[in-house]
Amino acid sequence: MGKQDSQLDEKIQEWLAWDKNPTTSATIKKLLEEKKFDELSEKLLKRLSFGTAGLRGKMDAGYSAMNDLVIIQTGQGLLKYLEHCDKKLLKGSGIVIGYDGRHNSKRFAELTAAIFLHAGYPVRLFGRVVPTPFVPFAVSKYKTAIGVMVTASHNPKEDNGYKVYGPNSSQIVSPVDKDIQRNILENLVPLATSWDTGILKSTKLLTDPLEETLDGYLNVIKDTILPEHIEYNRKAKVLFTYTAMHGVGYGYVKKVFDLIGVQMVPVEKQKDPHPDFPTVKFPNPEEGKSSLELSFKTANEKNSRVIIANDPDADRMATAEKNEKTGEWKVFTGNELGALLGWWCLYCFKTKYPNEDLKNVYMMSSTVSSMILRSMSQKEGFNFIETLTGFKWMGNKSYELLKQGKKVIFAYEEAIGYCCGTAVLDKDGISAAFQVATLTSFLHFQKKTLSEKLEEIYNEYGYHVSRNSYFICHDGEKIKRIFERIRNISGPNTYPSGILGAKYKINTVRDLTTGYDNTQPDNKAILPVSKSNQMVTFNFTNGLVCTLRTSGTEPKIKYYTEMCASPDTTDRQAIVATLNEMVDGLIEELLQPVQNELIPKSD
Repeated sequence: MGKQDSQLDEKIQEWLAWDKNPTTSATIKKLLEEKKFDELSEKLLKRLSFGTAGLRGKMDAGYSAMNDLVIIQTGQGLLKYLEHCDKKLLKGSGIVIGYDGRHNSKRFAELTAAIFLHAGYPVRLFGRVVPTPFVPFAVSKYKTAIGVMVTASHNPKEDNGYKVYGPNSSQIVSPVDKDIQRNILENLVPLATSWDTGILKSTKLLTDPLEETLDGYLNVIKDTILPEHIEYNRKAKVLFTYTAMHGVGYGYVKKVFDLIGVQMVPVEKQKDPHPDFPTVKFPNPEEGKSSLELSFKTANEKNSRVIIANDPDADRMATAEKNEKTGEWKVFTGNELGALLGWWCLYCFKTKYPNEDLKNVYMMSSTVSSMILRSMSQKEGFNFIETLTGFKWMGNKSYELLKQGKKVIFAYEEAIGYCCGTAVLDKDGISAAFQVATLTSFLHFQKKTLSEKLEEIYNEYGYHVSRNSYFICHDGEKIKRIFERIRNISGPNTYPSGILGAKYKINTVRDLTTGYDNTQPDNKAILPVSKSNQMVTFNFTNGLVCTLRTSGTEPKIKYYTEMCASPDTTDRQAIVATLNEMVDGLIEELLQPVQNELIPKSD
């Protein structure tokens, strides 16, 4: 039961005075009546912190959850931050706000809009649900001071989130998040006007950017696709099965596919937005076959051999292909799609600009993704950049390169996130779907499948075979001890030099928690360091790359491993066998799952 103290009592009274939402207010009152002080402490004495991903959490009463009052406080803080840093831009261009189909998403978007409208600033609020990529696209199009997308992407139905894009149209990075958080904490008292969404019906400062944004987005695709590839799409008549995973993607993908001559059949039960995601346990196509059961059923019934799936806010994209001989479906991993789309973007660029010097061209992927783009770059002559995990790093790096006159043609992360071009400086599941569909049609005329093309890519640039997974650990102190042991494996500040009795030797170590990197002359890492997250990468002499890291949002220790074989090593079975032997050794020797009572990922 716990007990009520003065600090908690103060927070209870504060909440009941400030919260005008009858549902969340009633929740706090009921807990008070039932004297559930432990629950009240959890809800009111902790606070959702604003980070580089904005806010994300369970929808519930209290400062530790997503609700009207927390959104109002966040909006007020965001407004004050923008008034301090660029009031002129805010006054001239305002902000753009989008939302997905989750419970309360529209409400949270309207509350945010009302705060800015009452303060006299222009607001572009999308009139209906949109894909997350439309917000950064609109920020760039209208040169707004900031963009807000209300979404929790592929999280469970109980969650929602608040994602912020800077004026460069990329996700914000530190120290912007800390500045916004400070302004939130300095503006917690809700203004009376902040609850008044009636202004949305009476002000000329509010506009709906949907039609112009959609037209602009379609024009970019029209300019991007080569005319001959539209012909390939129309003549190939490949029928694609598409699932929106109960999200926002269907109507927008349909418009794009109609524009470029691609035929598709939707998974009817998952076509329209539904905040409860009734047909999937997890609304995330990254889960693989378990999330695509209805897609397989639809595709088999309609005689369609390729499935394209978006997550609920349509910023991620997954693909599966049917083996016509066996009838089996292959769900491509994020890294395999990265290889296919990387090759395709390079092919299209070279076809469109045959005389362009590739020394001015860039591709990038994150530290936990395959090194296939690096291998391609070494053979083809374009530039490859490795960034920290998360599209905020790739988006901001792309913006920096664009300002220098460089061309960024592709960026990706293994968690099925792809950025084809620079019209959107974030992952974009709509444009990725368009590129996969067009690549499939192109290959159709070469009598090749996506799987066969992937094999060709590996034959040319070397097999890159991955094995990624995680362990669950709810004990934060135990996680710290595991990583501290790795850093002091045979004495203070000594990392492992090999595994399995030194059968496999480690030649480089990079620790982005401490800033150590023995590939640099001064042993100092070039990539940004984050002391709040654990992240260590080992490179082995035989080509294996292993990254061990913690998740910023989940109680997980993740491992990402990849065997990067040279093109002259063609025995895939032997490569996979070595990979598995090494990964098993790494897990046993470094993570010690039995001793540490780690819970493995359930299949």
